Amino acid sequence: MREMEELLEVMERLRSPTGCPWDRAQTPQSLRAFVIEEAYEVAEAIDSGQWDALRDEVGDLLLQVVFLSRIAEEEERFDFASVARAIRDKLVRRHPHVFAREEAESIDAVWEKWEEIKREEARAKGGERRSRLDGLPKALPALSKALHITEKAARIGIDAASTDDAMKDLKKGCRVVAETLERDSAEMERNLGDLLFAAAVLARKVSLDPEACLAKANRRFIDRFVAVERRADAEGLALETLDERTLERLWESSGE
Repeated sequence: MREMEELLEVMERLRSPTGCPWDRAQTPQSLRAFVIEEAYEVAEAIDSGQWDALRDEVGDLLLQVVFLSRIAEEEERFDFASVARAIRDKLVRRHPHVFAREEAESIDAVWEKWEEIKREEARAKGGERRSRLDGLPKALPALSKALHITEKAARIGIDAASTDDAMKDLKKGCRVVAETLERDSAEMERNLGDLLFAAAVLARKVSLDPEACLAKANRRFIDRFVAVERRADAEGLALETLDERTLERLWESSGE
């Protein structure tokens, strides 16, 4: 598309000797944090339900793809065209039920074929997928990783039988954590981790993303905390000096 070509030309100009000193100084390592930040901002725009914001944030994320592709082209590693070509080929290869003559009668069948194709891809590259859990990003947030782990395990039947069973596991985890509050910290760490993992399982069973759930809970807490600060300021109160009863009053009066 013309717009894509123009974007690539802009990036080439920015990285040229007569371009921007900051853009010329960037490396894949320096851009790593920006890639992560932009991905989170895309997620935040999705949560907001605002399409204009999503368009802008997707553009910012695309910029990182173009930026990294330009640096790689300068190093004679790859270019944007090869990036687009590779993902196009992967999509076609991993959807034989759409682009070839194979059939997939259910989503489960699609996932099973997907895993088979990824194993074949690994062998073609001289490697081997030792597990269905191979390939999960190491830097993925823990709750998100728990969701993906349990999704993959559930596809072969390793899962809580029902939402009620997942809820029972979560309640059991709460009891175990309560029992270890005064014990060894390593045991507490293990049990609290199991509790959070159980929460991720329950979230998936009710079709929710635990990472998104926690992000929204964080946002609600921040909004309420800020409301408490403002109310305290309005009353001429210093939060650090308030007694428990006054803090509780401010907290309750600042609720949703």
